[in-house]
Amino acid sequence: LILKMLGEYLKLGGFPEVNKFGSSIVSRIYNDIITKDILLRYKIKKIQSIKELAKYIITSFSQETTYSKLAKILSIKRVSTISNWISYLENSFLIYRLERFSFKLKEQIIAPKKFYCVDNGIVNAIGFGFSKNLGYLMENIVAIELFRKKAQDKTKEIYYWKDYQQNEIDFLIKQSGSVKELIQVTYANEKNEIKEREIKALLKASSELRCNNLTVITWEYEVKESYKNKKIKFIPLWKWLLEIE
Repeated sequence: LILKMLGEYLKLGGFPEVNKFGSSIVSRIYNDIITKDILLRYKIKKIQSIKELAKYIITSFSQETTYSKLAKILSIKRVSTISNWISYLENSFLIYRLERFSFKLKEQIIAPKKFYCVDNGIVNAIGFGFSKNLGYLMENIVAIELFRKKAQDKTKEIYYWKDYQQNEIDFLIKQSGSVKELIQVTYANEKNEIKEREIKALLKASSELRCNNLTVITWEYEVKESYKNKKIKFIPLWKWLLEIE
């Protein structure tokens, strides 16, 4: 039952109106946010362009991108315009921005960003066929929860991590000046469904960042295992969501 409920949350999102009016209400909520919280509030003149930006970010959530790339895609001359528009989308709580972690601030600023949507229902209403990409939808839910916890605890910082060999960690939690946890998210029901590169990236980041709190959030697989003298906790999404409360 709990997995069935989680599956519905994964695809329909968390807006309470959906229970009363059905999933079609999500598109209306999204359009209201765009119109009232962004277009009217900030008196946007290039209405179609900012709508295209919002749609592009939501349909390509969790993927790396840069402001200059977005400006090129949307044929916007100034990168600063894109930067401003993204801040409007953030201020309206439609998206979250995730920076790539680096100990050097300059590298962090110029590195590609990732974006996540505030609700999976919007992702599926605006996106195309995301219901099949359950791993990405899981990742978006984890992002939502991490940003929610960050809002409650200002000492927490959230990043993603990637090195020159393309090893990548979905979420890095930093607190009080040190890396506290590394998190991977994967739609896996058993061990053989977990990709080797995700474990390899965890171990590499663990050594480089001196962090031994390693977590893989799965759909159903649960175990604690040792890899090269490091312990990795595999935990189902539903249990992780309950634990972080």
